[in-house]
Amino acid sequence: MTEHKQNERIYLFDTTLRDGQQTAGVDFSVKDKILIAQILDELGLDYIEGGYPGANPTDTQFFSDSYGLKNARMTAFGMTKKIGRSADNDPGLAMVLNAEAEAVCLVAKSWDYHVDIALGISNEENLDAIRESVQAIIARDKEAMIDCEHFFDGYKNNRDYALQCAVAATEAGARWIVLCDTNGGTMPDEIYDIVQAVTKHVPGARLGIHAHNDTENAVANSLAAVQAGVRQVQGTLNGLGERCGNANMVSLIPTFLLKSAFADAFTTGISADNLQQLTIASRRLDDILNYTPNRRQPYVGDSAFAHKGGIHVSAVMKDPATYEHIKPELVGNTRKILVSNQAGRSNILARLEHAGIDPKGNDEAVQQILSQVKEKEQAGYSFDNAGASFELLAREIFGKLPLFFEVESYQVNVHHQGGALEDSVATAQVRLKIDGESLTTRGTGNGPINALDMALRADLRRYAPYLADLRLVDYKVRILNTGTAAVTRVVIESADSEGRSWRTIGVSENVVAASFRALHDAIIFKLLRSGVSATADG
Repeated sequence: MTEHKQNERIYLFDTTLRDGQQTAGVDFSVKDKILIAQILDELGLDYIEGGYPGANPTDTQFFSDSYGLKNARMTAFGMTKKIGRSADNDPGLAMVLNAEAEAVCLVAKSWDYHVDIALGISNEENLDAIRESVQAIIARDKEAMIDCEHFFDGYKNNRDYALQCAVAATEAGARWIVLCDTNGGTMPDEIYDIVQAVTKHVPGARLGIHAHNDTENAVANSLAAVQAGVRQVQGTLNGLGERCGNANMVSLIPTFLLKSAFADAFTTGISADNLQQLTIASRRLDDILNYTPNRRQPYVGDSAFAHKGGIHVSAVMKDPATYEHIKPELVGNTRKILVSNQAGRSNILARLEHAGIDPKGNDEAVQQILSQVKEKEQAGYSFDNAGASFELLAREIFGKLPLFFEVESYQVNVHHQGGALEDSVATAQVRLKIDGESLTTRGTGNGPINALDMALRADLRRYAPYLADLRLVDYKVRILNTGTAAVTRVVIESADSEGRSWRTIGVSENVVAASFRALHDAIIFKLLRSGVSATADG
């Protein structure tokens, strides 16, 4: 094994916004990409590859702003210059160089077979393109990187030429030369041996690894590459990516920070406090994609620290360390005891503490909350991603939920008045009781949920000023079973001008009813967090 200097720095390069967008069924909007970039930056990643400016309107628009990242360097992706053009006279390269990004990563062919077949140029012309492209990046005062596509296959086919590509980028001044296992077929032992050989020509402090997961070895290959000498590791949140995905950054990050083989020898830009946000970050990405979180995902999955009833559980309760490779709270996860009277109790207590509710002396209420959560989750609720609705449930059971207003009735209608079948307008009416007075509010929207939102907030009297900055930022519907009477789960994310965001949930066979519950909870939670009194003289 390669000898390492203590506390050597590993740089983490996230490619979710580009590689992740290659995932079948994934299509990020600009808003999605901005939100994901903020999640990654808050974690403490060193680089965020935002996409390929000029390749599509979404990526081009995304790179029109720098977004004020605090930790990460925004990186634009592109290709080396075209043969027959100078770097200064290549429109595609110009789009990448002109993007709002501090760094540029260009993909370059490093397998001579592809240089011949795909590019139809000579090996030397390809080397010239690498050199000139790197020099063009540096001339713009940006950090230069070259991603050597199919490096490991190229190395096995023509060792000398693959190395020439890496050396050409190094000598031209590239900060990072990234070795890519593009088809994901290389094994960990091969990765280790090849990387170690490359370090004799290019310093490991300037090498990166970009592993795909086609043999379920992307994380293992990344770790082997670090042990062999690379110091930049690329991956995606939740392992998104083309075909079988990329190295999962959610598995790599805690391994680097918590496993002694890496934690004793290396450092990253991610703090212990940020590591505790890893589970939330993973699930927020799933929310954005409207994915069901992978329960068995290492470290952050709902089942990662779940234990079934019986003798095993007794042992876990006495000595968790013998059955859990790390403490779950280190990554923001929780231990779950299944099929047991103790199931989830510690989780409930932790959530109550987070909400500022003191459960001492009220074991009956805690047990009632636990029973309610189990019952509701059996019906389709998922409070993991709807913390605001959980807090409202808990406060109601503890008798600490103010009654701001009552909903007496509501109705919504959708009207089609000719034209395309999709052309319609929705109107809603909500009857409320506020401070003992009944009133009816109305709203119009581009759909039934928008109309209900407008109606619910149309005239909330003395509460209205506290809701002026409330906005609905995301709305997700998930079908929980099949058929025309399918149960639906609605999750709404809301935010306000103070930078606070929260998620509420509703479940029903009627999607409108589920949506109204989530909307109602979002408003109540906003009033609660604003410190509003439920009494008119308060």
